[in-house]
Amino acid sequence: MRVISRKTLKVFWTKHEDCEQQLKTWFDEAIEADWQTPKDIKVNYPSASFLADNRVVFNIKGNSYRLIVRINYKYKMVWIRFIGTHAEYDKINANKI
Repeated sequence: MRVISRKTLKVFWTKHEDCEQQLKTWFDEAIEADWQTPKDIKVNYPSASFLADNRVVFNIKGNSYRLIVRINYKYKMVWIRFIGTHAEYDKINANKI
């Protein structure tokens, strides 16, 4: 998959160093993945949540952080839409971000 953009993750883990390794691991796994359906994601990420418009919520560092991406399965593209703490996640509309 092509993930847009690693820089977003890097900026976040610079401020929240306790999740750096988890975000690097997620990124490395995502770029090597060949996700064709949500079922493919569930194989390695059983706690992932699926929202409208091909959005997926990943729990990072034991659910301390939330990562929302939007996936175009046909074109193998993953756009990072949000990364934040659980409290920040609670303040947004994950279906619209």
